[in-house]
Amino acid sequence: MSDQIPIVEAFRMMAANKSLTELELHDLIREGIHAALARRFGGPVEAEIDVTDGGDISILVLKEVVEEVEDPAREVTLEQARWDDPDFQVGDLMEIPVDFRDFGRSAVMAAKQRIIQRIREGERDRIRMEFNDRVGDLVSGEVQASERGKLVVMLNRSREAEAIIPWREQNPRERFRQGEPIRAVLKLLEETPRGPRLILSRADPQFVASLFALEVPEIYQNIVDIKEIVREAGGRTKVAVASRDESVDPVGACVGLKGSRVQAVVSELSGERIDIVPWHPDPEIFARRALAPARVAKVISDQERHVITAIVDEDQLSLAIGRNGQNVRLASQLIGWQIDLYSSRDWMERGGESGLFGSDDEYEMSDFPLSELEGIAPATLAALEAAGISSFYGLLDMDRSDFLQVPGIGPDEADTLEALIDELTVVDEAQAEVAAAAKVAAEASAEEAAAAAAPEVAAEAVPEVPAEAAPAEVASADAADAMSTATSGEGIS
Repeated sequence: MSDQIPIVEAFRMMAANKSLTELELHDLIREGIHAALARRFGGPVEAEIDVTDGGDISILVLKEVVEEVEDPAREVTLEQARWDDPDFQVGDLMEIPVDFRDFGRSAVMAAKQRIIQRIREGERDRIRMEFNDRVGDLVSGEVQASERGKLVVMLNRSREAEAIIPWREQNPRERFRQGEPIRAVLKLLEETPRGPRLILSRADPQFVASLFALEVPEIYQNIVDIKEIVREAGGRTKVAVASRDESVDPVGACVGLKGSRVQAVVSELSGERIDIVPWHPDPEIFARRALAPARVAKVISDQERHVITAIVDEDQLSLAIGRNGQNVRLASQLIGWQIDLYSSRDWMERGGESGLFGSDDEYEMSDFPLSELEGIAPATLAALEAAGISSFYGLLDMDRSDFLQVPGIGPDEADTLEALIDELTVVDEAQAEVAAAAKVAAEASAEEAAAAAAPEVAAEAVPEVPAEAAPAEVASADAADAMSTATSGEGIS
């Protein structure tokens, strides 16, 4: 028995390195001895194996007494059984004690391989149980090797786990060497023929969110929520945050005093730019904030198509687009809507002046086919389409005289079309006031022109003045000039 103690101690030391309990170790030893017995007796056997805490091992092989043996590993003839005990009968169980020292080399190797296999299976089960619910969590470790672009990581808390960071999950701005510490987010628990493998990521947006949760206590305490986060690894990240407490500024909490919190995240990301914007349920307001750092002059939303039209000044256009369209692309992903970006000049050239600088009471007009418009006779519709006018926008710039020039349209049809345009269009009050003022000015200028023409007609009707009256008129003029000179202060000594 004393020779068995070193064997058990060796297994116990191996089990301690694998974090196995004493009970699990004894089960592994029993399974290993069963494998060794199967190797020795030529097949699976029935055996009673007892492993004590002191390291003693007792083995009893059980065989059934039969007339004719069909399975030598489990049966023994009556004649052979009576060699040991004459009282054996057919159907009895014969107990054969086996000394552990009697095992040959092959049997011991079989026991060892079985124990190692069971240890590995136990490790795999523990890895599954430990990391199955930790997808999305931040893990730390050490770079063990770099193989064909992927990083092999040895985790601090589970060194037996196989963890890698594929090339597609790495930040292109980062380079790691063997032995350097590394942090990443657990993205996937992948099953392979060798067992579970942990897929880590430093390019996933969740990695940035986990870093903020580590640096910002308000996020960890669920006071500040990260509503949306989008990222292009190595370039820019946009984060939308909201606060559950009105007294807590979500953006200020993430930035920290003098930018200390966000700078810690930026340093971990090797200088990647981070835009932190307050989240808002209104897509128009959210779109304005998502396009930061650019300032947006006007935002128009299409609720049905989920399209945001954003108009910016000329000096803000390049900032809103970003490098290779990165800023507007990330903003679109952040709000979940398509963003169509225009400069103020392009928008006005497209006919959007009133929409850019209008008041809060705005009217939105959309084009539609004339066939959807009620009140147009089929013959009139056919005549308009033959003239190349098939949409409502085509009618807006036409008046009654233009309609009458279209073949097939008479005065009645022209009046009907004008009435439809007046009914479907809305005149802005400011534009109506300007038009009214222009009309009043035109009437005033016409009256002034008429008044200027009246003295000329009167002068032609006045008879010639006698020559005697001329000196008096000259004197009167001289007196008027002298009075004017005195009044202006000129000529006074």
